[in-house]
Amino acid sequence: MTQILIRTLFTGFFLFISITATAATEKLLAPQLVIDNTSQVLLKKLKEQGFANNKTEIRSFVDTAIFPHVDTVRMSALVLGKHWRKASKQQKKQFIAAFKELLVNTYSTTFTEQFNDWTINYLPLKLDPSDKTTTVKTIVSQSGKANAKIDYAMVLRNEQWKIYDLKVEGISLVISNRETFNQMIRNTGSLDTVITKMQAKNHPP
Repeated sequence: MTQILIRTLFTGFFLFISITATAATEKLLAPQLVIDNTSQVLLKKLKEQGFANNKTEIRSFVDTAIFPHVDTVRMSALVLGKHWRKASKQQKKQFIAAFKELLVNTYSTTFTEQFNDWTINYLPLKLDPSDKTTTVKTIVSQSGKANAKIDYAMVLRNEQWKIYDLKVEGISLVISNRETFNQMIRNTGSLDTVITKMQAKNHPP
């Protein structure tokens, strides 16, 4: 499920590159601008000759340009669920680091995929000055395919809006991944073992 989460996250970022004329002329609010601005940086980078074939540069770009807009701390807490509450500070720190690296590695592999003829509409967003969380709702269209609803759950962290979950047609990808990690912990017997396995996967021999 982690592969599905990251591929869909990438798709979501990429789809914001092809914004419809209507959305482009409307005033976007701060959470929407985070996704819009990130997509423009991504689009520019993808046009650079040789970039898509340079794995080192791709990973560096994903780590420094994309993931600062993802709240991996909150995402980690949601994925672990009840195990997060029981984890020590050290375990949380190690899980966040290993989980983020796993996401970056998986996300980086999607740059060879092709996404064509996508358009996206931002649905109206009401945001009060006191709001600390919000959901950016979008409808994505592609010729010959049914429209897809993609919602970005976002949180205001240190005055910056960050993504911590996605819903595709109402299905939360983070929550869907929670069962995967719960099963891993049940099978291995401990969170420490799961962390060790993730670290090993991040750095294969």
